[in-house]
Amino acid sequence: MKPQQTEGVAAETASRPEAQRPGRRRWQLLLLIAAALAGAVVGAVGMYYVGTRDGALPALDHLLGHQGATRTRAAPEARPDGAGRERDAVAGGDEKKRVPLTDNQIQQLGIAVAVAQSGRLLQSLALPGTMVLNTDRLVHIVPRIPGVVREVRKHLGDTVRAGDILAVIDSRELADAKAASLAANARVTVAEETFTREKDLWEKKISPAEDYLKAKQALAEARIELRAAKHKLSALGVSEASLQQLASQSDASLTRYEIVAPSAGTVIEKHLTAGELLKDDTEAFLVADLSTVWAYLHVTPSDLPLVRTGQHVTITAGSSMPEATGTISYLAPLVSEETRTVLAHVVLPNPDGRWRPGLFVTATVAVGDTVVPVLISKAALQTLDGQPSVFVQTSEGFEPRPVTLGRSNETHVEITTGLQPGEPYAITQTFLLKAELGKPKDTDD
Repeated sequence: MKPQQTEGVAAETASRPEAQRPGRRRWQLLLLIAAALAGAVVGAVGMYYVGTRDGALPALDHLLGHQGATRTRAAPEARPDGAGRERDAVAGGDEKKRVPLTDNQIQQLGIAVAVAQSGRLLQSLALPGTMVLNTDRLVHIVPRIPGVVREVRKHLGDTVRAGDILAVIDSRELADAKAASLAANARVTVAEETFTREKDLWEKKISPAEDYLKAKQALAEARIELRAAKHKLSALGVSEASLQQLASQSDASLTRYEIVAPSAGTVIEKHLTAGELLKDDTEAFLVADLSTVWAYLHVTPSDLPLVRTGQHVTITAGSSMPEATGTISYLAPLVSEETRTVLAHVVLPNPDGRWRPGLFVTATVAVGDTVVPVLISKAALQTLDGQPSVFVQTSEGFEPRPVTLGRSNETHVEITTGLQPGEPYAITQTFLLKAELGKPKDTDD
């Protein structure tokens, strides 16, 4: 039994390495994959910090706790190539930044050069506003007497002139007033004949003076009644020509009432139709003269000290509308409770009707005019290293120079330091100069 057991143990021992080989191979493959991933991570971090092959050492030092900091700092000093010397020179400030350009290149790039000089800085204030009707030329037309609409001659959008008939109505009250006027006119005629006869008889001593005086009084009363009847018709809108026509033509309609336009304009509202019964206080038409309009501007209390009547204003309503100019004609003495702003009026001519009431507009009000020592266009400014800068022209090209900004408006800015009067500087295509300045310089591998 012992020899057999010994041989079994030996056979089992000899078979174990063959069974463990596949497991060892799997562990070796996993270790190789992990090492490759670790190398990729170290390389990516190094390129992230520096962006070139020189960043591998600093990145590795960062991962290892900065143990190789001395080696990293010493590496640029040991490099004999020209790229390292160029970086050292720039870092030390031995070389100024500039964009070398010839006169021919400047002309080809379209770079315009101006000379720094003094100028007038026009400061302005932008105010929101709305176009509205000129209420001084807005007419509310009412019929003055009740009646039934017989005819409507003008409609929405129609242009009317003063005296044009807008509508015709039939009115019983107008018939009564015309009848009273005709009766008063007849009484005056009879009273005049009676007075003439009684006067002649009195002068001939045929009739007593009492009859003469009564005839004289009756004539005066008839004339007063006729004057009152004419004034009543005139107050109802009946013209003098219509009164004369009424007296000369017996078949003239007593109920016909014509609604006429008192002034020229455009019908913007109509509130009647044929067959409708109108009351004497019904607004039948609304006629507006659109040859001039108002711009209502809203001025905040903080801007109120800068705004006054008589100031010139430029009105804009988007790129599709041309600009218009006017003056502030009215500044409200009260602050609106709803908007907490002060209302300002600007009268604008509107001969072609392009400024329609209801448009939202922006008004630019000139509030300041100051002479500054150096004034440049904002197009000449570029931001370099977080500072506003201009490109000053030199004998070798253009050199960026940081400047200090002062007061400004929408298009120009004052330069307080950094640019002296008489120095030439680029005013157009400055973004090309900035892009050229940011390009990396050529290096030797």
